[in-house]
Amino acid sequence: MTLPTRTTVRELDPAFAEMAAASFQLAGTGATLTQRERILLNLVADVCEQVLGMPFEMHVRAALDNGLDADDLRELLRFISYDSGYPAALAALARLAEIEREHGLPGPTGQGHHVNADGTGSPLPAAMRAEVRALDPRFADYMDLQSRIRAGMSRISVRERAFATMTVDVLYQTLQESFRAHVGRALGAGVTPDEVRAAVRATATFGMTRTWRALHVLDELLADHEEPRGTGGTRGKRAAVDA
Repeated sequence: MTLPTRTTVRELDPAFAEMAAASFQLAGTGATLTQRERILLNLVADVCEQVLGMPFEMHVRAALDNGLDADDLRELLRFISYDSGYPAALAALARLAEIEREHGLPGPTGQGHHVNADGTGSPLPAAMRAEVRALDPRFADYMDLQSRIRAGMSRISVRERAFATMTVDVLYQTLQESFRAHVGRALGAGVTPDEVRAAVRATATFGMTRTWRALHVLDELLADHEEPRGTGGTRGKRAAVDA
């Protein structure tokens, strides 16, 4: 395999390579996120930023070195396409196939999932669906479709999906409805507040100022989540519903 490595970066600029290595190392410290989770988040960031050159190649290499395969990577791209945008995910899919051809890497086996495009309903929480339908019925239909056609995915865990969508929110700065829902999904799947915070903090290497803003919003969401149920407050109830 001749995919680029840290040595390739050092050859471009030794000082930059040292800076980047120290930054990624610090962002990934602690046992709150697994190596696989950090790699998936790096790939999500590449898609959102459309950074599909050397960084994407390095993250693909890291994914393959840590047990992910071509089918896993394609499910990740299919999963995030509704949040990252289909054009962004398609560009990454085309680049992934190109990398596989260029370096003689194993391609996909053709295993996918059942795309329930012609069905009805949605696995989204009823309260969320009602809120969106009141906003715009046609958009609600689109959201129902997006959730339904992903229901058969199994290669990327619920925890990893929550982290992936939170990463999209941070990079796109969509820190209102969707970020609240995705943080709720993570907490509802048993992710601890410290792990949620670590997932947000891991985005810092892709733009520190966006992470800074997201951490402020996350503090409010976690405070809402921890609000005692007996206080009669509505913020904690809303976070619980979104989970």
